[in-house]
Amino acid sequence: MSLSKIVLLAAALAAIALFFVLDLGRFLTLSALKANHQALVDFYRANTMLTVAAFMVAYIVQTALSLPGAAILSLAAGALFGSIMGTVYANIAATIGATLAFLVTRYLLRDAVLGRFGDRLEGINRELEGRGFNYLLFLRLVPVFPFFLINLAAGLTRLPLKTFVLATMLGIIPGGFVYVNAGASLATVDSLASVASPRVLGSFALLGLFALVPVLYGKWKGKRAAKGE
Repeated sequence: MSLSKIVLLAAALAAIALFFVLDLGRFLTLSALKANHQALVDFYRANTMLTVAAFMVAYIVQTALSLPGAAILSLAAGALFGSIMGTVYANIAATIGATLAFLVTRYLLRDAVLGRFGDRLEGINRELEGRGFNYLLFLRLVPVFPFFLINLAAGLTRLPLKTFVLATMLGIIPGGFVYVNAGASLATVDSLASVASPRVLGSFALLGLFALVPVLYGKWKGKRAAKGE
C-alpha cells in the first residue's frame, strides 16, 4: 500500500476513533435532539446559512465515515428546516457523504480485492456495468440493507461513479423524507422505531422490487433470444 493510501486510511481511522473517544454520539440521540431543539431553532433563525452549512458538513462527515446518527440527523433536518428543505439538505449531504465513502473504498481497496478475486467478481462487475443503476436503486429503497455497507461494497466493484451517485440520490429520497417529515413534528416522535412503521417499510420494499423489473425483464428476454424464440 502506498504512503498516500496509508495516510488516508490512518486519518479516517483516527477520525472514527475520536468520535468514540469523545463520546460524540451522545449528541446524536433523540433525547439530546429534543432537549436542544429550541436552542437549535433560535440559532438557525439568527444564523441561517451557517446552520445549514454546519448541518450538511456534519451529515457528510457522519456518512463518509460510516458513523452512527444518520436517523437523528434526518430528524434534525425536519425539526430545523421543515419537511421539504430538510429533505433537500439531508439528501444532498447523504449523497455526498456516501460518494466519499465509495471513492475512498475504491481508492484504498478495490485493486487489492480485484487482484485476489478478480476472476470470481468479473461476472458481477459486468452485470453492474450494464444494470448497476437498477440494482443499486433496489438496495437503496429496501431498508434491510445497511446504508454504509452498500457504500463500501459498491466501491469494491466497477460500478460507474455517475451510476452510484444518481441511484443513491434518488433511492434515498423516500426513506429520507419519512424521517425528515417526522422531525418536522419532533414532539410527536417517541422513538426511532416508531418513525418507520411496518407498512412504510413494506412500501419501500415494493418500490425496490419495481426497480428490479427492468433487470428481470432483460434477463428473461436474453434467455428467450438465446433459445431462438
